[in-house]
Amino acid sequence: MEPTEASNGRPLREAMHLHLVDGTYELFRAYYAPGQRAQTPDGREVGAVRGILRTLLSLLSEPDCTHVAVAFDHVIESFRNDLFEGYKTGAGIEPELAAQFGPAEVAAKALGVAVWPMVEVEADDALASAAAQFSEQAERVVICTPDKDLAQCVRGERVVLRDRRRKIEIDEAGVIEKFGVPPSAIPDYLALVGDSADGIPGIPKWGAKSAATVLRTYGQLDQIPEDAADWTIKVRGAKSLAENLAARQGEAQLYRVLATLRTDVELPHTIEELEWTGAHKAELEAVLADVDYTRFMERVPRFAS
Repeated sequence: MEPTEASNGRPLREAMHLHLVDGTYELFRAYYAPGQRAQTPDGREVGAVRGILRTLLSLLSEPDCTHVAVAFDHVIESFRNDLFEGYKTGAGIEPELAAQFGPAEVAAKALGVAVWPMVEVEADDALASAAAQFSEQAERVVICTPDKDLAQCVRGERVVLRDRRRKIEIDEAGVIEKFGVPPSAIPDYLALVGDSADGIPGIPKWGAKSAATVLRTYGQLDQIPEDAADWTIKVRGAKSLAENLAARQGEAQLYRVLATLRTDVELPHTIEELEWTGAHKAELEAVLADVDYTRFMERVPRFAS
């Protein structure tokens, strides 16, 4: 029996394949990609906005992409900056890139994609919340980002990470293979080894191998014995590792808090509202005129009624 068509021209499907896009990452990637800079006749840099449009349209063209949302860090700072002075900030971001954050959000909306601009929390928190809140309704949730902190959201083969640039997809078994720990232990792992992208320094002398080995046995920071003599596993430099962790236990606990993504963010859409039904023609025409990219319109396969 052939499937009937929905009002948007797409065959009706029972399955929802939700794709959650890290818009901040995509914006940075588009800005720094070789040969992607572009200026309007009045001299404004708009290459990253054009890049967002291209990468989102590419995603929307994939046959398994039925529902989509993109989260942006509307401001780089979040509640985590109040907890730790060294956490990442917007300092050092190129002005030409910073100026494209707002236009990128407008462009994504014009393309018909749900947009979540985050202020108090981070884009990663919105993605983690969506994965947690919608995973029972969607047949599959694909978090489109290479950021390792989002590995904590992976669940079996139902919630996965996808690095679209490298064309790599990681399920729960893949997280264990890559990091040596299950998704639930990723915040503890990052607390020990650090995460330079977020400004988390980690604990001295703890590396990926030692953190994975210890956490595989003890599960989380709280369960690691303070004295290496009480460890039931052999780890190179165990005495030094244990001493450093004991001396910096408060810092390690803080780093774990920083690395733990929120899953309780109130999202402005239901999963049904995330279905892509086409671009908004008038809004997209205005965006494309603003970034001097009108030829992009002919590539858009569907417009919302």
